[in-house]
Amino acid sequence: MRTEITEILRSLGKRVRHLRVRRGWSQEILAEKADLDPTYVGDIERGQRNPSYLILAKLAKALNLSLPEMLRIKTGRGSP
Repeated sequence: MRTEITEILRSLGKRVRHLRVRRGWSQEILAEKADLDPTYVGDIERGQRNPSYLILAKLAKALNLSLPEMLRIKTGRGSP
């Protein structure tokens, strides 16, 4: 179970990083737009945080996506 949770968090982090980089933004820019600390965004991208629904909603809004669009992640093999 722990491995599955870790994989989900890593997949989420990869997705957030992919969306951020695609826009040409630094972690600091995304953090500012989402009203979050840049270190928190970095922790999410590395799969070291389990963000709440409200944090996910802030990130989605900052990325100008719906929450379902932002959460389109793949677990296991494959890219975000």
